[in-house]
Amino acid sequence: MYWYYGDINYIFFMIISLAVTLYAQIRVGNAFNKYSKIRSSNGLTGADAAKRVLEHNNVTGVSINRTPGYFSDYYDSRTKGVYLSESVHSEPTLAAISVAAHECGHATQDRAGYWPIRLRQMLVPITTASSKLAIPLIIIGFLLPTRYQFVVNLGIILFSVAVLFELVTLPVEFDASRRALRAMQESNMLTTEEVRGAKKVLSAAAMTYLAAAFTSILSLIRLILVSRSRRR
Repeated sequence: MYWYYGDINYIFFMIISLAVTLYAQIRVGNAFNKYSKIRSSNGLTGADAAKRVLEHNNVTGVSINRTPGYFSDYYDSRTKGVYLSESVHSEPTLAAISVAAHECGHATQDRAGYWPIRLRQMLVPITTASSKLAIPLIIIGFLLPTRYQFVVNLGIILFSVAVLFELVTLPVEFDASRRALRAMQESNMLTTEEVRGAKKVLSAAAMTYLAAAFTSILSLIRLILVSRSRRR
């Protein structure tokens, strides 16, 4: 693997990626630690908030479920279910309400036919397959003579699919937070001050998606540069 790690550019790319990822993790950790200790004034739990957001947006047929784990909350368009971790489902905190409302934002997107979430759903199986094949193909291609450069190129193309998935994820996540905040404001679920706290939680969470996309783009650029230098 010297072809990838064997120059100063790799260290440069790695430092930037680690710095961005660490910053995102610190921000989201601080926000959740702070607002997980602040109870909502009306005593709503994450599950209660999820129900209200769905009702406010006239979304029916979506179940609200518990799921094990931490930061394991998600919306599944196949089962039409919002899955909330225990710390979100049953806790009456601003962090729990924010996360639950965000996941219901995805359910609202699904019902409205929001095209970026449709595109992301289409990309899931393609991304899963391409992610498994990309790096092995690139490694094999670099071990072969340069006349087999097409193997490396194919691997980079497959890796690009994963990068595309990360980019498509950004508008989906930002829009889900926007829908969540709007529902919380319009339904008077939270006070003005509590909405500010919810914004901070969702903004911090969004940083993790930005960091993931940024890191993927850097990795793609790195692969392209290494591939070009090999052909010289």
